[in-house]
Amino acid sequence: MTTRAVAAGRTRERILRAAAERFAGAHYDDVTLAGVADAAGVTVQTVFNHFGSKEGLLTASIAHFAGEVADLRGEVDPGDVDGAVEALIRHYEALGDANWRAVADADRQPALRPLLDGARSEHRAWLESVFGPLLPGADTPRSEAIDALYAATDVGTWKLLRRDLGRSEGETTAVLRRLVAAVLEGSTP
Repeated sequence: MTTRAVAAGRTRERILRAAAERFAGAHYDDVTLAGVADAAGVTVQTVFNHFGSKEGLLTASIAHFAGEVADLRGEVDPGDVDGAVEALIRHYEALGDANWRAVADADRQPALRPLLDGARSEHRAWLESVFGPLLPGADTPRSEAIDALYAATDVGTWKLLRRDLGRSEGETTAVLRRLVAAVLEGSTP
C-alpha cells in the first residue's frame, strides 16, 4: 500500500507541475486537460481521478505552488522600501505575465475569481506588513495609503511599465520605487 501511495503522490505531482506550466504560459481557455495529461505522461482519466475537473486542477495547482510567491518575495524587513520593491520585481519578473493572464481571464472564468480575491487579500496584507511602520495610524488615512500602495505595486502597474511601455527591469524598478516613495511621503505618520 505504501508503494501505491508513493506512486500516486508522484503522479499527482507530475500532473500539478504540468498544469502549473500550462496555466502560467497560456490563457485558461487555451489549457486543455489532454495537454496537461500528455505533458504529465498520464491519461485524461487520471487527471479527472485526481482533480475532478479543469477548475479543480487549476485550484489545486495554484494552492500547491502558492509558496513559490513567498519564496520569490523572500523576507522583507518592515519599512525597507528598496527591499520591498526588489521583492515585487523578483515576483513579477517570474510570474507577472501569468498573474496578468489570470486577471484578464477572470471575467470569463468564474473559477479564477476566488483565487484572485485571495491573492489580492494576501498582497494587501503584505503591504500592511512591509509598509506598516511608515503609514499613518488613523484608519481612514492608513487605508487610503494602502490603497495607493496597492495601485503602485499591482501586477498591472508592472505589466504597464514592462510590457506596454517597454521599460527595462531596472527602469521599472526605479519607477516603482518613485511611486512607493511618493505614496509614503504623502502619508507620513
